[in-house]
Order: sequence, then structure tokens, then C-alpha cells
Amino acid sequence: MSAAADDPRPLVGEPLSIDLLNTRWIDNHGPQDLLQDLPGLAVWLRSVDLDQRCDADAATLRHLLHAREALAAAVADPATPSEQARTRLNEVLAHGRLHRALTADGPVATAETDNPAHLAAWLAADDYLRLLDEDPTRIRACANPACVLHFFDTSQNRRRRWCSMAACGNRAKAARHYARARN
Repeated sequence: MSAAADDPRPLVGEPLSIDLLNTRWIDNHGPQDLLQDLPGLAVWLRSVDLDQRCDADAATLRHLLHAREALAAAVADPATPSEQARTRLNEVLAHGRLHRALTADGPVATAETDNPAHLAAWLAADDYLRLLDEDPTRIRACANPACVLHFFDTSQNRRRRWCSMAACGNRAKAARHYARARN
């Protein structure tokens, strides 16, 4: 079974840091959390191609949950994160580094952490820094107030508003149409 086939989340394929945030979502049954247990962690690690590098164990889950909370605090205002958000993210980043080397095949950068259980969390936090370097204004929450998902806007005109046009975007369009029809 492919990683996508067993991943129940409504939005996948975002950059790693955003994908970690999107392990919480709301559906018709209420709030959902893919990282509520080790099988869910295994699904997430497979879906982001980290299952060969990271163990789906309690320590990895604990560090990922800490990183997810740090990222959630940081995305509240990506352009100017609070001191608390910066501190929380820096706590995650303190457990690793990029080791750069020149090999026969050219330059390489390898993530190293003080404990293997920190790797997935550190990679997600490092990815968030990469997104900030690229353009913090592209890190967005879905415009649907009932949606908790985030995305990195890669649209050409930088005007994406919804986590998905098929879900939240269509709901908004249908609501506008219904409101016009009632008037």
C-alpha cells in the first residue's frame, strides 16, 4: 500500500514543516490527530519519506509533537514570530545541525542530530527556516475559519486562500452562491 493510500489527512504534499502542522485537521467527525499514536506516526513518516531514516517509536513521537507545537506557535505570525515561538523552535533546532562536506560527487549536506529520535523533528524545524528564507508571506493558514490547515502558497500570483479548492474553496463558493440565490 502506498503512503498516500493509508494517510487519512485531507491535505498532503506540503513542505515538511507545513505537513507536520497538517497532522491535525477537522473533518465531519470533529478534530483529528494523525500523531495520536505510533501507527499514525508510522503513516506520517512513510508519507514524508522518512520511514527509512526515523523510527516510529515513542521518543520520535514525543519530539515531533514538541516540534509541531513550536511550529504552530511560529506560524501564528511567520513574518514576526513571538519570542516564545522563536525560543520553542530554537529548542528543537538545538538538537541538530547540517554537516557540510565536499565529496567526489560534489557538495553534500547531511542532517545530524544528537539523538536519532530528534531527526524528524529537527528536519521539520529546519524546513520551516528554509520556507522563511524563501518568503514568509507564502506560509498561510486556510481562509476558512473552521479549517486548521496550513499551506505554502506557490501560486504564481500569490493569491491562494484555501488549503484546497476541492474542499474549503468550494464550500466558500457554494456559500456565496447560496447567499446570492436567497437575495
